[in-house]
Amino acid sequence: MVVVNFIIQNILTQAAITIALIAMLGLLLQRKSFGAVLTGTFKTLLGFQVLSAGSAIIVTALTYFGKIFQHGFHLKGVVPSIEAINGQAMNTLGLGNEIALTFLGIFIVNIIIARFSPWKYIFLTGQALLWMSTMTVVGGKIAGFNSVVTIAVGSVIGGIFAVAMPAIAQPFVRKITKGDAIALGHFCTIGYMVEAGAAWIFGERGEKKHSIEDIKLPKYMEFLQDTYLSVAVVMVPLFMITAAFAGPKYAGNGTSLNYIMNAFMMGIQFVVGVYVLLAGVRLLLGEIVPAFRGIAMKLVPNAKPALDCPVLFPFSPNAVILGFITTTIGTVIGMFLMPVFGLAVILPGMLTNFFAGGTAGIFGNVVGGRRGAIIGGIIHGLFITLLPALLVTALTSFGFVNASATDSDTIVAMLMYAWILTPILKAV
Repeated sequence: MVVVNFIIQNILTQAAITIALIAMLGLLLQRKSFGAVLTGTFKTLLGFQVLSAGSAIIVTALTYFGKIFQHGFHLKGVVPSIEAINGQAMNTLGLGNEIALTFLGIFIVNIIIARFSPWKYIFLTGQALLWMSTMTVVGGKIAGFNSVVTIAVGSVIGGIFAVAMPAIAQPFVRKITKGDAIALGHFCTIGYMVEAGAAWIFGERGEKKHSIEDIKLPKYMEFLQDTYLSVAVVMVPLFMITAAFAGPKYAGNGTSLNYIMNAFMMGIQFVVGVYVLLAGVRLLLGEIVPAFRGIAMKLVPNAKPALDCPVLFPFSPNAVILGFITTTIGTVIGMFLMPVFGLAVILPGMLTNFFAGGTAGIFGNVVGGRRGAIIGGIIHGLFITLLPALLVTALTSFGFVNASATDSDTIVAMLMYAWILTPILKAV
């Protein structure tokens, strides 16, 4: 068990190392030279680390923005956090071993299904697998399973999700990337399907469909066609206006800068994070896709790597920002709407709104154009507020206080335990 825990905590949950090792395996299976294997492995590791560095910069900026947003507009309620649930489950509830073994089981079931079914997807987002294993283990305990059954059922459910979600998203990913080399490995896919469905119903179609990426600007605004300038023009004022509402106590963030200037610099930091993230994505895709051919040829024929959501950002950067804004609008509306139905107040989570909302915006744009992305984004925001509100009740029964999660697929998996498996067991 010590060895298994070491592998999971130090290798499998470290996505950069996992993806680099898989790239190395793919190159070895292609019988590449030592130099080619070393170069491909290192560049894959480097690309993912650059991507992660960009994500970390964005997280820092959005954490600041989330704080000033809450204080500026005097918001109180539950802030969904799968990290908090994982910490309490592993430490307070002593479920660390079950979570570790379920994590490993999900990966094994994923490989088996991919090998012997038409769903040829290998889920490579290690952190997302950890969240899924956490939610299925907690769900198993709520259902009253013993440890062995909890691990077995969680492995099967998680493994199915790990191949089914990329398979469901792939028709849209093909349109987004204009290819079939990669898949989406992010457990917010049900939310993306909600946005795509809303965009199909309410969006533009045929000749009337206009992508947000094809927006035509007058000559004096052509500078906005630069991805990073367009991001800055939207995000920097958003940071500064929110800071003005929050005031110097919260927006100053403990610096000697004027609080509005501090917000300006944090907005610029966000743009820097986007620049670094997109550079990492380009480097990663340049290495992982060719390396993955070895695995596709030898272990799982026609396999595709299911990668984290930022891999789609370079294909539709304007839709990412539009998705972030519209999803945030939807979550703010949902925050006031949920209590009307007797549900918990769920505060907007800026990290989820950017990464999941931005990705959902890409789906909405490719299905229903600009109008689809706008309307679909607001509906997506409402949806990802409803799910955590429903989850609060289920988690309360197991001792979690004002706790909920974010990723829609993991919440759906958890609600399957609470609404389906537990009632069946009680009836039996």
